[in-house]
Amino acid sequence: MLSINTLKPAPGANRKNKRVGRGMGSGHGKTATRGYNGQHSRAGSSMRPGFEGGQMPLYRRLPKRGFNNIFRKEYVVVNLEKLASFEAGAKIDLVMLRDNGIIKNLNEDVKILGTGEIEKAIHVRAHKFSKSAVEKINKAGGSTEVIACTA
Repeated sequence: MLSINTLKPAPGANRKNKRVGRGMGSGHGKTATRGYNGQHSRAGSSMRPGFEGGQMPLYRRLPKRGFNNIFRKEYVVVNLEKLASFEAGAKIDLVMLRDNGIIKNLNEDVKILGTGEIEKAIHVRAHKFSKSAVEKINKAGGSTEVIACTA
């Protein structure tokens, strides 16, 4: 009968730690499993990630492609269809978006896009708006307010 007090790990699942550098009688003596010569046998030997023994490393052999703009501004995108769940006349800001799980934290820059329809008049404060989002919000009787981006 198998019970909780008779459980044992599978044979070979638990192994003793390899204790290196503890003399000849340990079974890992003399060179302490490092071999006789070479870079790895020396104390203090370590190589940076990507080092290939002096061969030109892969990250330098492959060609660079495209252009990466280091000044690019990333925005968290919120579609109008997500804002349709708020009641009419609501003043939607970043705190309200975070509390409703639409954005994760307050130090993200938010852009409102015009995907979806909205029939209620809502007042939205965000860092950026698309033209179609502004048109749809204004057409429904709401308003938009642009706030300053985080640094």
